[in-house]
Order: sequence, then C-alpha cells, then structure tokens
Amino acid sequence: MDIGPVPWLGPLLLVSLWASSAPASLLRRLGEHILRFQESSALGLGLGPDSVTLPKEGWLEQPLDPFNASDRRSFLQRYWVNDQHWTSQDGPVFLHLGGEGSLGPGSVMRGHPANLAPIWGALVISLEHRFYGLSIPAEGLDMAQLRFLSSRHALADAASARLTLSRLFNVSSTSPWICFGGSYAGSLAAWARLKFPHLFFASIASSAPVRAILDFSKYNDVVSRSLMNTAIGGSLECRAAASAAFAEVERRLRASRGAWATLSVELGACGSLERAEDQAELLGALQALVGGAVQYDGQAGAPLSVRQLCRLLLGDRGNCKGNCSGSAPYRGLRRAVQVVTHSLGQRCLSIPRAETVAQLRVTELQVSSVGDRQWLYQTCTEFGYYVTCEVPGCPFSQLPALPSELELCEQVFGLSTSSVAQAVAQTNSYYGGQTPGATQVLFINGDTDPWHVLSVTQPLGSSEPALLIPSASHCLDMAPERPSDSPSLRLARQKVSQQLQTWLGLAKKSQVRGAV
Repeated sequence: MDIGPVPWLGPLLLVSLWASSAPASLLRRLGEHILRFQESSALGLGLGPDSVTLPKEGWLEQPLDPFNASDRRSFLQRYWVNDQHWTSQDGPVFLHLGGEGSLGPGSVMRGHPANLAPIWGALVISLEHRFYGLSIPAEGLDMAQLRFLSSRHALADAASARLTLSRLFNVSSTSPWICFGGSYAGSLAAWARLKFPHLFFASIASSAPVRAILDFSKYNDVVSRSLMNTAIGGSLECRAAASAAFAEVERRLRASRGAWATLSVELGACGSLERAEDQAELLGALQALVGGAVQYDGQAGAPLSVRQLCRLLLGDRGNCKGNCSGSAPYRGLRRAVQVVTHSLGQRCLSIPRAETVAQLRVTELQVSSVGDRQWLYQTCTEFGYYVTCEVPGCPFSQLPALPSELELCEQVFGLSTSSVAQAVAQTNSYYGGQTPGATQVLFINGDTDPWHVLSVTQPLGSSEPALLIPSASHCLDMAPERPSDSPSLRLARQKVSQQLQTWLGLAKKSQVRGAV
C-alpha cells in the first residue's frame, strides 16, 4: 500500500557500526556528517537550471510481524525512487537497502546504484530500514516493540517491498532486481540474495561485515597497521606518537583531581572524570576519533584523514624524535579533538556513562535521534561488534574493556552477557559468517577499513567474486567519484560495472528464453 508523502527531515544515513556507547556514538556521528556532506554534493543543491530533479518519496504499509500472519499490526516504511534513467518496464531495478540510520534522497542519487543506472536504464529505489529514520512504529521503542527489530525482519521487508513495488511501478515480472548496500546494509544485500534468490538476481555488498563477533579486537589491529601505512600518510613514527599520546592521557588520569579537570577541558569530556567508568568513556571516545580517521580516510567530508592526524601527532617537524614519550603527541591529540568536535558542531567528545545509559533507555520517538538505542539492541541480540584494545600490541588504552561494553546490554535491555554471546553464534549459524554460500554476490572492501576483516575479501567461487581495494577505507567505492581517486579505486569501480554487465547479460538471456 502506498501512503501519501510525509515531510522529509533530513539525511542521516549512517555507515558506522560500533555499538552505541558514548565512544561509538562519535563514530556514528562521523558517518552521519560525511554522508550529509556527500549527499549535498550528489543532490546538486544549487537551484539553477542544471540542478538535478529530486527523487520521489513514498511509503509502504508493512506488517510489524511478517512471520505471524494473524498479527494485523503494521508500520509505515519509507522509500525513495529515482526514475530519471528508467527506459522500459522490463529494465533492471536497483534496490539500495538502508542500514542503521535515516535514509535520505541521496540514497538513490549517489553510489553504485545511481552511477550505474544510466548505463542500464535502471529504476533506482532505496528502502529505509525498519525502526530507523522515519520508519519507526508509532508505539515507540520499548522492548515489546524492539523484538520486531532484526536483520531477519529487515530482509522480510525487502522481500515484501520487492513484490509491492513491482506492482506499484508496473515492473515486468522478468526484470532483474539487484540489491546494493554498504556496511551493515551491505550484509543485508548479501543476505537478501542468500535467503531470497528467487526475488533478487544479484547483489553488490560494500564493506559488509557478514561475520558477527563478540570481541572485535581486530578493529584496532587494522587501525594500528593503517597508522603505519605510508601510502595513506602513516608511518612507524605516527603509530608511536599515537601510543605516546594515549599513554600521556592515562598518566594524567592517574594524577590529581586538578589534572582531571584540566584534561576534561582539553579533551572535551563533558562532566567529571572522577569515576573510572567516565574515564573509560573518554579513552574510548579518543580511540573512536583515531579509528574514525582510519575508517573514513580520504573521504569527502571527513574531518581528519590519516595523513592529517599523523601530522598533528608528530608536530610541525613531522617526527617524534625525543618527543614520543613526552607531551608533543598529546598536544597533537588535543588539536585532533578540536578539529573533530568543531567539524561535527558538538561541544563534547564524551559524556558521563550514566548520561549515556539514561539516553539509551529513552523509548519515546525522537526525530533527532540517530538510532543509538535501536543499533545497540541489534548488537546485543545479533552482532556484538564490541571494539576492544586488550590484546598485546594495541597502541591505545585497554579501556573500555569488553565487560564494560557488554554491561550496556544489561543496563539498557536487561540482556545477560551469555545471551549476547549466544545471539552472535546464532547469527553466524543462520547466515554462514564469512562463507555465506550466496551466489552472484560481489563483495567489495578496502584494506584500510577495519571492518574488512569481518567481510569476504577473497573469491569463494566463480559466482562468489570479491574485490579488496588497496588503501581504501569504509565504503569508499560507493562515495562520489573525485579527481583524487586512486588508480586502484577507479579500477575497482570498473570491475563492479563489468561484473554487473555479466550478470545483467545472464538476466537478458533468461528473459529471451522466457519469451520463447
């Protein structure tokens, strides 16, 4: 059922996946900021004669519980349509799946779906994920409602939308539907092909962490390696400076209360640092700041690249000889905090743990919310993804530790650590982890992106291809093309187009055989 227009309140597409502690919230806002910037560029916000035509917004009435036919409750799910390039009813349909955030019109105007649509005369549709953005059931976000929030429910929505939208737009029954998605939505794109191969002909999955994991210490392993990667501006000295900066923060946290007050002002910790849990929140937020520079390295709109962060940590001389154990790297970290908080328009880098818990417990609908409560619920009931730094060699603080991350599930939802661990295992059993077994899925990753270690980076067979792009960050292949793009990134985009050409060629042969 198509519902009349509802006011669009702004793009909040997110690509960050950390669980929603205060540090994780920083990465989510970084993702939001970058995608807002890129979406503004894609939409051509100038009002001149050459500006693009804005996509159409629509609404579907979807069952709240698609697995129980006797449950008549429903919710409204938002979608966007770009039909500028659609040339015929039997042309392909590119379905861009939304993830853990609000979906704006840029979702059908940027990235692979929009870039490839003119070549194939494709209809481009994006579908906002249930319980995010404006696609939230009116009853709110209490536990009774959140039990209808999962990747399995989202896939059922995609299947239902595929059938409803086909009728609504009079799409030919032989038209191939191709799923696209990045980050968590990339996993959904792969799983849509895995679970509904009769509905979705193929999928493009960018930076898709298809393996759930409780303790994601390997995230910081990649961050550490990337800080040493000279191809993106890193160096051994940079990693040493980062380690020294965190050591200096911890030294000051062990000092007097006066030092805490100064540290709070200098590093944007809103609230007292007297409690150990609030110190851990600050240290985690600082890790997220460094991790964000790596995760979004080189992307338009990112406040800091690895190269810029390393310059700050190393000082004007570009080295840390004699200073790596002193205060120079700390001063660079302070400047990095100022750059990021100013870019995001926020005063605080971290907030007290108690305030974080209080915010996550709010169940009323909040238009300004970016989905922190919902995403935390999904990490507690499906994915884990808790980033830690407790293994030897990690250059940051060992705080916050895994028990602190898991405690949020108990404090906010009453979910035990054992239930979270069990949920992670069940997710991998249901989808297959890093060997999902879905054919005609192209996995694309960048080796700078910390999430690539949970994805598929090597081909699993002739019909399960994979691309690993050197020195590329999270979902960089989906970002708007720029003159500064590396040759390897340009080549990867060409390979995506070639792979799509092969698949659509197969679909065309099937159409011809079906017509005979």
